Amino acid sequence: MNNEKYKEKNEMGEGGEGKIGNKEEGKKKRGRKKKNEGVEENNPKEQNKFFIDVSKEPENKEMILTVLAQANQKEHGREIILKDLVLAALPKLTTKDVEKIQEGCLSEMEKVERALADHNKKYETKLTMGEFLVKRLGIN
Repeated sequence: MNNEKYKEKNEMGEGGEGKIGNKEEGKKKRGRKKKNEGVEENNPKEQNKFFIDVSKEPENKEMILTVLAQANQKEHGREIILKDLVLAALPKLTTKDVEKIQEGCLSEMEKVERALADHNKKYETKLTMGEFLVKRLGIN
């Protein structure tokens, strides 16, 4: 009789919960999530919403608010929002504007790495970062 109860408990789980309370299947994960867990790669062409955070850039926030206030000084029509301004300005960007933006997004180290890559390509060498800096700075 004890063997039957033991077999019954074993089939259903320790507490007699069955598969629903099985530790393996219904267990919640604890601790930190992995960086990429549950996050799918976004295809930029499928993105529908864009957010602009200027909370740490008061001068940019003020510029946006000033332009929006000027744009909305009118008597007729709906309110002009940031989306309207952005969509009007984007087609006017030139390739030089985009290059300037790209340049502004580089850190100092990325600029040095780019200079190293350009140097290696131009002179067909394979200098390391240290060798390049020694040569560039003229350190003996």
